[in-house]
Amino acid sequence: MKLNRPKGGFFLYINFLLYNCHTFVALVNHMKQSILFLFLVFLAFKTSAQDRTLTNSRQGSNESLTGDGKLPEKAPVSLYKIISIENDTTHVDTSLNIYKDYRFNYLRKDNFGLLPFSNVGRTYNRLTYDFIDDQEILPQFGARARHFNFMEVEDVYYYHVPTPLTELYYKTVFEQGQTLDAIFTVNTSENLNFSIAYKGLRSLGRYQHMLTSTGNFRTTVSYHTPNERYHLRTHFVSQDLMNEENGGLTPTATEQYIAKNPEFEDRARLDVNFENAESTLYGKRFFLDHRFELFKRSDSLASPISLGHKLNHTYKKFVFLQAQAVEMFGPSFENTGLKNETRLTSTYNELYVSFSSGVLGTLTAKAGLTNYEYGYNTLVNLEDAVVINRLQGEILSAGGAYSGNIGALGLNAEGSINVSGDFSGYNLSGKLSYLISPEVLLSATVNINERAPNYNFLLYQSDYINYNWQTSFSNESRQSLGIELWAPEWLNASAEFSTINDKTFFAMADSSVRPFQYDGQVSFFKIQGHREFRVGKFALNNTLLYQNVLEGNQVLKLPDLVTRNSLYYSDYWFKRALFLQTGFTLNYFTGFELNGYDPVLAELYVQNETEFDGFPTVDLFFNGKIRQARIFFKLENLNFLLEENNNFSAPFYPYGDFAVRFGLVWNFFM
Repeated sequence: MKLNRPKGGFFLYINFLLYNCHTFVALVNHMKQSILFLFLVFLAFKTSAQDRTLTNSRQGSNESLTGDGKLPEKAPVSLYKIISIENDTTHVDTSLNIYKDYRFNYLRKDNFGLLPFSNVGRTYNRLTYDFIDDQEILPQFGARARHFNFMEVEDVYYYHVPTPLTELYYKTVFEQGQTLDAIFTVNTSENLNFSIAYKGLRSLGRYQHMLTSTGNFRTTVSYHTPNERYHLRTHFVSQDLMNEENGGLTPTATEQYIAKNPEFEDRARLDVNFENAESTLYGKRFFLDHRFELFKRSDSLASPISLGHKLNHTYKKFVFLQAQAVEMFGPSFENTGLKNETRLTSTYNELYVSFSSGVLGTLTAKAGLTNYEYGYNTLVNLEDAVVINRLQGEILSAGGAYSGNIGALGLNAEGSINVSGDFSGYNLSGKLSYLISPEVLLSATVNINERAPNYNFLLYQSDYINYNWQTSFSNESRQSLGIELWAPEWLNASAEFSTINDKTFFAMADSSVRPFQYDGQVSFFKIQGHREFRVGKFALNNTLLYQNVLEGNQVLKLPDLVTRNSLYYSDYWFKRALFLQTGFTLNYFTGFELNGYDPVLAELYVQNETEFDGFPTVDLFFNGKIRQARIFFKLENLNFLLEENNNFSAPFYPYGDFAVRFGLVWNFFM
């Protein structure tokens, strides 16, 4: 059915944005007095560690003592290196630009294509997918709706810094609480680096029983011997992500919300389905990657042959607690004290050998062994079946990789396959790139993948009777082709075409969400472009995504159009002591059948009953940079002041209202 609600319409908010454009310059001229107060406050907190000169308008610097203890010399920010697990190296960037605004959120990533729920730290409804990036060959742990902020191996970074470095992230939340991400890293010598970091969140939210409380602790060590023949990187991560669950608004409250009843502007007055449940995703991981070069280095060149080992020991647990059973999930074994607890322990060991040649590139061969144990402590006896309690075993895998360049042409290829064990699977990927000019890069990517569905599709147990199953689903297979153009002065664009066979998904059946497998083919196409236009101190930054589910739209629901447009002003104020950016950001997507959210599984599920209208949101932001501090002030969903909010993030889960939020990111160079 179509969800009927008063519509503002896309063009209404386009007019709203255009109406504000002619007052934009006047707004900038009159806000200097207000910004001056904020500037003086933060200037008062400067310390000697921050009393640095800028090497240029975009780059900070830091002082470090010379070897003989004489006058300090300045270390440029480019020496403060951030290194990914794939050895991609960047450096600390203390500049301020529109992309920093896009990443100033709880995930600390650009969340274009994600539709947030009403409170910070909840899940997101997906507005698009990147199937080409999925290269796993083993089933994954369930509760995927809770994994947006779960830090995997690729989300942990290593550092190399000339002096101790601290980064602080702070941002306000809704009603009560705050979110903070603090990172400290130091090189005790040229060869050894330590880092420790913690991201914490507590936010009450505006609706009943919507508290979020999360923590992500991580620590890293990176080391290499003076002759650089031995390299080591390791990290430990401990995470707990808790959400209170309320099942969304009741049917009556949903009608009151849609009708914009003024009595319920205080969202805590709206009734929810229950107030006695919470779910938590726990995780601990120890990761080690070390290698030894078999031969001494020749000048600055690496040894041609190196032998390495990787270890990934991961423990995950998802717990759903409910004080008393509710009818919306069907019958239950217990009426009170419900507790669903799902565990996964996996240990992956890999040996690899790499051969490097300046002419031929780098060739790597690897072999891996995975020990896994997933499941529960009890058996479940149903009327027509017995649900086992555990999946466990060993998977032996093998693979290889190649990367090299011939002039402007680059080639990267990787493949892996499960050789033995209960789960078959393989992945083949390749990327061919051509550097047309220093500012233009064209690349094409292909990926072929097959793997078993996630563990919670294969086996699940719960105190709710309908949430118990053991299946024998076939492997999912995916084929993806992508093309990307990188030309910042002209156009950044990408396109992807993917097909999926035997896709597994969750959907509603018998008053509960259950797993299904689609016996047809899903075909998906998308094209995305990004371009920024500048005129003097003003800029218009645009990201546009068009996509279409050609086949299988019964199981893959996506909007046709997603767009983000930012009109903003940038300039230096107060004798270049403050760099300011301020403007409007418009987000919009077309209507579609939003996926539902199931709190028992912590999964999004496909629903075909209700189509939701797309809606725009307009944010007004004031961002400034003072030395190494970037200050962010935002009026979120400003347009809801003109037309009250009755939009949804998922069925029965309202979208966030207007909010005023602020925060900062501050780097300290000691």
